[in-house]
Amino acid sequence: MTDTPGSGSGSARPPAPGGFAVVEMFTSQGCNSCPPAEDVLSEIDRDARERGQPVYALGFHVDYWDHLGWADPFGAEAHTLRQEAYARALGSRGLYTPQMIVNGAVEFVGSDRRLASMAINSALAEAVNTTPLALSLREAPEDAGDGHRVVVEFEAGRLPQPAAFNVAVVERGLENDVPRGENAGRRLRQDGVVRAFTSIPMNTERGQVDLQVPPTLDPRKASVVGYVQNDGDKTIVGAASVDVAAGRRT
Repeated sequence: MTDTPGSGSGSARPPAPGGFAVVEMFTSQGCNSCPPAEDVLSEIDRDARERGQPVYALGFHVDYWDHLGWADPFGAEAHTLRQEAYARALGSRGLYTPQMIVNGAVEFVGSDRRLASMAINSALAEAVNTTPLALSLREAPEDAGDGHRVVVEFEAGRLPQPAAFNVAVVERGLENDVPRGENAGRRLRQDGVVRAFTSIPMNTERGQVDLQVPPTLDPRKASVVGYVQNDGDKTIVGAASVDVAAGRRT
């Protein structure tokens, strides 16, 4: 659609020579153009994990197609607001789905495998002015109410000014039936679904972020992705991830 206003060390994936690619896709279960792009995002995530590449796939489900008859269960207004911020920074003509953005700098239709491959390969080859980043996880005491908290500890270097630190919990292998809307009658499978997200001003190279995660999250299929972003032009300068099941410590 277009044109709408445990236990373990907890260390991040080791940095590889070269660059990295943070692949953010804005998508919706209410959009019949999005399932092919979801397949592309799944391929990106699977290939990166198999090859051990620093490529991080994040599916931000927006809420502005909910009025078509199906409210995306993973949709959030905060995801729409994030896409709007990108539209302002990149000079995009309104919002659309599926939109893929690589390292906060290059945007294109998310179902375009060729452009996705080109953008990711270019990002991986770029190692200039990157910010080293390491993550670890710590289980927070249980809260009353829904879900639980995870404490994400970070250590970074060479911060841009102004800088933002983004933290997302993403989950793989999610499936659900869609009874209404443009994808009525389909069973959708998605990877890299953003289940929790926060963005904070980053004025220190070391710190921690508390994140509330949903009670239905399967830690065996979930990762925490952290990435440092220039809060001016939105370029992403550093990223790392840690699997939730492997990274938890008390």
